[in-house]
Formats: sequence, C-alpha cells, structure tokens
Amino acid sequence: MTETTFTPRVFSGIQPSGGLTLGNYLGAIKRFVTMQDEVAQSIYCMVDLHAITVWQDPKDLLHNTRELAAGFIASGISPEKSILINQSQVPEHAQLGWIFNCVARMGWMQRMTQFKDKAGKNAQNVSLGLFGYPALMAADILVYHATHVPVGEDQKQHLELTRDIAAKFNHDYGVDFFPMTEPVIEGAATRVMSLRDGCKKMSKSDPSDASRINMTDDADVISKKIRKAKTDPDGLPSDIDGLEGRPEARNLVNIFAALSERSVEDVLSEVGGQQFGTFKPLLADLAVAKLSPISGEMARLMDDPAEIDRILARGASQAREITAPILKKTYEIVGMVGPAV
Repeated sequence: MTETTFTPRVFSGIQPSGGLTLGNYLGAIKRFVTMQDEVAQSIYCMVDLHAITVWQDPKDLLHNTRELAAGFIASGISPEKSILINQSQVPEHAQLGWIFNCVARMGWMQRMTQFKDKAGKNAQNVSLGLFGYPALMAADILVYHATHVPVGEDQKQHLELTRDIAAKFNHDYGVDFFPMTEPVIEGAATRVMSLRDGCKKMSKSDPSDASRINMTDDADVISKKIRKAKTDPDGLPSDIDGLEGRPEARNLVNIFAALSERSVEDVLSEVGGQQFGTFKPLLADLAVAKLSPISGEMARLMDDPAEIDRILARGASQAREITAPILKKTYEIVGMVGPAV
C-alpha cells in the first residue's frame, strides 16, 4: 500500500470555559501565533462541545466563546492567516466523533489520567461526554487530517490516543486515510505554575485570583500579582541546576524566559545572584509590556461581539471546505452513504 502524503496542517483548541490566563497564553496561544507562519494551514478552535462535558451557564458559555476568540485575535492569531472557529459550528467534528466512539476501546478511555483527575471519586456521576472526551478530541484533529498539534504536557496522552484511534481505523479498514498526528510540545513555559504555589498548575479554577494572571488584567493588576508572587528567601542561581527543589523560583524564571523569548540559561546568566526584590520588578515590567496591549485589544474586540461572530462564521465556512469531504470519505470507507458535500 502506497504511503499517503498529508498536507502539513496544524490544529489546536482551548475550552471556552472562562478566564483565559497567562498559562493559556504561554503554554498554547503564543505558540499558535508562531505556527500560523510555519505551516501551510492552521486551524484554531474554541472547543465549546468539550466545554459542556461539565455544566456551563448558557450565557456564560456564549460570552466565554467570544472572549476566547478575542484573546486569540488580540494575541496575534490572524483570521486572514489562520482559520478561527468555534467547534459547534462545524458539525463534522461531532459526526466523526461518533465514528471514533465506535473505534476507541473502553480500556483506552479508562486509562486517561485527565478523566481520573476530573472525575475523582464521583466517576459514576460525571457525564458520558467527559468520559468520551478524548475520542471527540481525536475527531477534532483528524477531521482536518491535521499533521501537527501544539499542546501542553497534560494533553500529550490524548494525542497518543488520537494516534491509536487513527492507527486502528486505518488497520481495521485497510486504508492509509488518517495521519499519525505529531504533538508539538516545546518552550520554556509550556506548563505555567500558580503564582501562589509553584507545584500547582496555573488555573482559572483556583479560588485565589492572586494565583494567576488573567489575560483581561490591566497593567496595575499584572504588576501587583507578580510583585506578590510566592518566592523563597534565596537569591537566583546562575545555572539551571540551582533551580532544583525551588518550584516558585523556577516558575518565575520560566515565565521571564518565555515572555522575553530567551532560554532559561540565558536569563539566569544575566539575573543570577539577584534577589527577588530586584528580579520581580523586572518581570513585572516585562509582563506588563507584553500583556497589557493584549488585554486592551481584547476589551476593544469585546465591545463589538457581532464582528467576532462574523469572524467565527467565516472560519466555520472555511473549515467545512476541509472537513466535509474528509467526513464523506470516512463514511464511504465505513460503508455508509456519506453526507452531500
């Protein structure tokens, strides 16, 4: 069987569950911006179908979807360079998701650590959607024949499952139809930690607003949060080994490196020996310079939600030019009459 050559194509998405943070920006969106100039085509998605695997207030979900789109655009994702969509406007995601529900095995799903973490002791009471989330994520990616997906470390297992589903589908039907998508995980701050606890991921669900920098925070708030960030009493080291066992120090240095687009080694060669009383103002100034223009542009975009809706509708139309023929071919491979394209 001749090996299929797939067009280089990037897909990734973020849940519009509210509260876009610095972690989302450094761990994902900043990379999205870079990749839109590195590949033939890039698709970035507000995954609202994933968001409703747990309860969402309808008004909040609509607002959060628009705000996330505004965050994407304000950060530098261009609707002229990339296809920008919200998931529910492209029905092929859900349609392929059902087929993948029938390809994926229960044992595969039960091994997903993120489901175990989210379900906790109440696994019998969570939605079926939360359990099947990874199969829909695989459909999100493979309905575009995406070859690369920029993700955080916490999503790497889901990418491995996506490859398993693609491989099983191809094997079961004797085709080379879906690509073996590659995860793209790199950068100094792919996993940004809480400003109050360097051992916990920065999260919009943390009860303390001081634990995170929200992308809607203004310059004063950004500066105050960084200056009050938890640290230890020692000075900054001159090499990476000196960050061992110092999670808060490592986190702040990682953030500085990512915002300044430098390596951790380069940053430490410059700031090594400084106390946090000197380093924090430098980090605060850098964060304000990089982030406050984004928050300002987000506010401007949110003043015109109709324009955001138009951008997403145009993106959905562009996306369906890709997804509709891929889904139709999938149906034909399975033995079903494919939907009209």
